[in-house]
Amino acid sequence: MYARHRVFVPPLPAVMLASLLVAVPVSAQAPVDLAAQPYLLDTGLLSRSISFENPTGAAGEGGKAASNLGVGRKGAPSRSIKPGETVLLCNIEGPGTIRHIWMTTRPIPKNLRSLVLRAWWDDQEHPSIECPVADFFGIAHGIVKPYASAVHSVGQSAGMNIWLPMPFARRARMSFTNEGDKDIPLYYQIDYTLGDKHPADAGRLHALFRRENPTTEKRDFELLPIRRAKGRFIGSVIGIRNLHPDQWWGEGEIKVYMDGDDEFPTICGTGSEDYVGLSWGIQQTLFPLNGCSLNQDSFVSMYRWHLPDPIAWRTECRIAIQQIAYKGGLVETEDDWSCATFWYEPVPSAALPAFPSLAERRADLPEK
Repeated sequence: MYARHRVFVPPLPAVMLASLLVAVPVSAQAPVDLAAQPYLLDTGLLSRSISFENPTGAAGEGGKAASNLGVGRKGAPSRSIKPGETVLLCNIEGPGTIRHIWMTTRPIPKNLRSLVLRAWWDDQEHPSIECPVADFFGIAHGIVKPYASAVHSVGQSAGMNIWLPMPFARRARMSFTNEGDKDIPLYYQIDYTLGDKHPADAGRLHALFRRENPTTEKRDFELLPIRRAKGRFIGSVIGIRNLHPDQWWGEGEIKVYMDGDDEFPTICGTGSEDYVGLSWGIQQTLFPLNGCSLNQDSFVSMYRWHLPDPIAWRTECRIAIQQIAYKGGLVETEDDWSCATFWYEPVPSAALPAFPSLAERRADLPEK
């Protein structure tokens, strides 16, 4: 009698893991993943893209604007957005999935923190995404450094990309607001598919921005304030400005309180740099699922993505990180912390926490 043999299937590269969050079915009986199975042609999906060259994404409607070279010759690649102006980036009727967004503008820290992205799924009145452009695309403090992860890729001159899938059933609406005091150029492209078959309770991408400048001694900084619905935490881009250069800022542990936890959490880390997969201090080191993209002049930008190691909850969740330093021993501390946090939960969903003001977002940032 022959023994049964196990078939080894090699794991996908980490850069492809983000695409696995939303399966794209050919039919209800045949789920298919676009990244893992690129050879499948009859997916039943329609590929579309929105930019200023085709603001509706409609078939055959791209590139109609005219330049000095004539109609269809790079007539509307960008727009100048005035102070206080809001631009509707997309208003897409579903079902569908936003699969990639690219954007660029003037790569100055205070400018990137002055620009705000908001997104609404399925006609919900309040946004599920509300975040400065910089932090939404993985750039804490607005300080642009080239890097790539499973979620973001950023070029030297602020060519910004996000790859998390954003499913919707009826509608996807996204806006861009210039809350700064100068005209700014905006280039963008939203790539999406139509015809996706999502489960009724599929999570919608949520993203928030928080900053405490400074934090408060003995009060943990919340990456994710309480959410009272089922969900899945994807991760955070965390910015730290060390206000005490004579001490190490990063002894605080991550705490994940979920599904009835009270005083003590279910998931507890061992230190701040440990949480992002590094050790013995912070190093400017880039990996697909974890790392640090900035470590200079007391400014740190670090990230952690829970794609193959999910943090999921059934009824409620709150995620915080302690404010503990080391100076001859453990000490309570206060520093400048910010975060852009990403998670999925169904809609309708609760409103996001209050969004920081322009002054709060831009305070103490470098001039360039």
